Formats: sequence, C-alpha cells, structure tokens
Amino acid sequence: MIEQYKKAHKGALTLKSFGEDNLDLDDVKIEIQTASIFQEKKLIIFKNVLSLLKKESRFPGLLEEFQKSDDIIIFSEEKDFDEKNDSVKFLKKNAKSQEFNLLGGEKLKKWAKEEFLKFKKEISAEALDKLVSFAGNDLWQLSNDIKKLVNFQPEGRIEEKNIELLVKPTIELDIFRTIDAIAEKNKKRALFLIHKHLERGDSPVYLLSMINFQFRNLLIIKDLIEKHLPYYSILKTAKLHPFVVRKTYQQAGKFTFQEIKKIYRKIFQADLDIKTGKMSAETALDLLLTEF
Repeated sequence: MIEQYKKAHKGALTLKSFGEDNLDLDDVKIEIQTASIFQEKKLIIFKNVLSLLKKESRFPGLLEEFQKSDDIIIFSEEKDFDEKNDSVKFLKKNAKSQEFNLLGGEKLKKWAKEEFLKFKKEISAEALDKLVSFAGNDLWQLSNDIKKLVNFQPEGRIEEKNIELLVKPTIELDIFRTIDAIAEKNKKRALFLIHKHLERGDSPVYLLSMINFQFRNLLIIKDLIEKHLPYYSILKTAKLHPFVVRKTYQQAGKFTFQEIKKIYRKIFQADLDIKTGKMSAETALDLLLTEF
C-alpha cells in the first residue's frame, strides 16, 4: 500500500509514519487536523502502537477524528494486542481489517513443495516433513534452506539425509518452556504452552517432532554429563548449536538419565500411534503430556 501510494504521489511530502520511537499524540493531532498543501490525501501509518495506547485517555477521541478525516490511515500491528480493548474494537468495527496468519501444517508443506518446484526440484515426503519440523513456520529461513538444498543437490531428489546434513533445526523458546514444565511435573503449564502453539496453527506432528528432537538432545547431553565431561568438551562433542547445548545442559540437571530414556520411549510410542492411525496427532500429544 505504501509503494502504490508513492507511485501515485511522486514527490509529494504527504506520507507520515508514527511508531514506538516517535509516538506523540500532540503531533498526531496536528497531523490529522492539518490539510495537505498539495490538496491530496495524506497517508498516515501507525506501526505497533496499540499496546502503548491502552491507557491513553486522549486516544479514543483521536479515533473519532480519524473517522472524519479524508486521509488514509493505516494501523499495522505485528505484536499481540488486546482484542477486548475499546480502541481495538472501534478499529475492527469502523475500518477495513485483514489478518495475516503464519502458515502451519499442510499449508506450510504445500508452500515449501511449491518453492522446490520453482527450481524444478522434487523432495521426498520424509525429507519435506523433516525440513518443516526443523525450520518451523519461519518462511524466511525456510526459503533460504530450500535454496541451500537446491544448490547443494543440483541433481536428483532431495532426501532426508540432505536435510540432516544442511539444515539446522530452529528451537523455539516455547518448546524449551514446555520441556521445563515437563521437568517440573507441571502438566497444566505444559498443556497450556502446547495449546498456544496449536491455536497459532502449528501442526501437532511438528510439535511432537520438536519435543522428540529436544529429548534426543537431552539424552546426548545427559550421557556426556554422566561421563563427567567438562562443558567445553560437551559443546564440541555434541555437535549441536551452542544455544541448544546451553539450554539443554540447564535442563538435563532436572532429569535423571532413566527419566529421559522413559520419556523418549513414550514419544516414540506416540509417534507410532499417529503413523499407524491408532489416534490423531493432537490426541497423542495431549496423552503424552498427561503421562509425563
């Protein structure tokens, strides 16, 4: 919308942007009340400001002025905001709105597969599952990983071994928090965190694969700790990202080696139940966390 506006109003100084670093309601009011000297509609953009304006008593009045204005006013929000907030309700009722959700599940796989096809490359189903589970729904990383895989494997189909060799898994902090909740025997919190992912559109299979990945890392790190290796040797031997090693090393102290092995077996069983159709992925995930 900004680019289209610039093309239509070349040279006109009628674009104004307000964000977290320059939000002043007095300036906003002046901008709204001042007509453009070019006799054109101004484009006024507010970026990530709604959370800052929750307790600002003057803002509801400004919203009514926005409604009367002939200018184009855009609110762009990348952060979570309170749907119950009166200002948010007003904007959703009186303005056009569109939400851009992150891709997840089959839609994410379809997107990745189509990206490979642009390079006239095929990827096996197993490799696609692993790629998506490693990169998550970060399309920027996924796009870069796809280019890397295509360049490395110019001939033939992309296989699972290529993913394991070239793609580094993205470990989300929520997964670490879920593991912490499991370690603290806090089933309620673990389930809450997992359902936050599900509500966001993340695939249950992807979540299970991330939990599986982290408990596999816990097995590796705990084994090295039991062998009394110093931290710098663990960092070198584990062949994992330093951030992953640091977080996993901290978590390993909350479990015995036998506990980790027992949980890892349960994860394997949940994965088997899903793949054999014994139960749905979401049910298997809930039961798994309940058993912990």
